[in-house]
Amino acid sequence: MPTIIEITDYHAPELDVFARLNERELIHLYDPQEGLFIAESPNVILRALNGGYQPVSLLMERRHIQGQGREILARCPETPVYVAPLEVLTQLTGFPLTRGILCAMRRRPLPDPAELCARARRVAVLEDIMNPTNIGAIVRSAAALNMDAVLLTPSCCDPLYRRSVRVSMGTIFQIPWTVIGQTAADWPGAGIEFLRRQGFRTVAMALRDDSLTPDDPRLRAESKLAVILGTEGDGLSSATIAACDYTVRISMAHGVDSLNVAAASAVAFWELGKR
Repeated sequence: MPTIIEITDYHAPELDVFARLNERELIHLYDPQEGLFIAESPNVILRALNGGYQPVSLLMERRHIQGQGREILARCPETPVYVAPLEVLTQLTGFPLTRGILCAMRRRPLPDPAELCARARRVAVLEDIMNPTNIGAIVRSAAALNMDAVLLTPSCCDPLYRRSVRVSMGTIFQIPWTVIGQTAADWPGAGIEFLRRQGFRTVAMALRDDSLTPDDPRLRAESKLAVILGTEGDGLSSATIAACDYTVRISMAHGVDSLNVAAASAVAFWELGKR
């Protein structure tokens, strides 16, 4: 059974990860062990554990020890567990723990992009997407709709931000992902060339009149496809569109010009992920 620690001191440094450190501070905490992130809710925590992520500490309502946290505690016998009533936890964190349990977990080194791509036939590539909600929703669609991996350009939001993890429902721990390139300057030039060397034909999701539709048989016939989605405001850069092998547009009705990038990703993955 893990060590159960009743919260009596709001300023205890062990609680900083849950209440006082921002996302960027968490990333650099405990280097060189790759920093920390926060997983929220029993299902998400269990998926992270299944994915091989190491727990550092847990924060929960006392009632969850014998309730929805029981399985988690059984799998984390050496992890310290901080407990208190809901009103105390709300005062500590500044928000109600509607999902009851938080877990600070250690990050892992990112997979090598070449090794990841060698095992993939369909990958999602995210260009400069900065909204954590969109990142989480896209990852969830990618995992559910037959993408083999997710690649992010260096300017993307971190998929392990708390909100991204929560919106993905923990699927970020179920689909391989990594960052393609070291700096923003590596995309699109070096990044597109890398995808080509891995055998992928590239698909730019963009609003152009000469685009293909997602169900075009030429796309289905390709053995390896990289589906590239752009930032929330401007979409893909013109340089990326020009460098891609195909441009694909989702047909709209009722005068609507486009979908949110997360919604568009689900449509694209549904069609382009068919084998």
